[in-house]
Amino acid sequence: MTDAQQCANRTVLEKLDLSVPGYEGVMVRTELPPGAEERKHTHPGDFMAYVLEGTITLYQEGQPTVQRKAGEVFFVPAGRVHSAANEGTTPIKLLVSFFVEKGKPLTTHAQ
Repeated sequence: MTDAQQCANRTVLEKLDLSVPGYEGVMVRTELPPGAEERKHTHPGDFMAYVLEGTITLYQEGQPTVQRKAGEVFFVPAGRVHSAANEGTTPIKLLVSFFVEKGKPLTTHAQ
């Protein structure tokens, strides 16, 4: 697997200030091709994701590994180390809502 295949392709659809001072909402369409994985990382705020297509395997530090399929939702709290993989043969497509601190990178890689 090449580095290009190992990370998700994110397209920012909307970015706006929230009513909570210092935070913004970011709506993102995320795609992972078959065999792709997102390595361990964190986000500076909570996010919720809706699985549009495919089945995603989600690893969250301190939680059991879960799979979410099309039509299901998952949540990751701010700062939690997590990773994801597409272990299937079809692309995964997600609609993700981030609620993050303004001015911080959307994703930070973790060890």
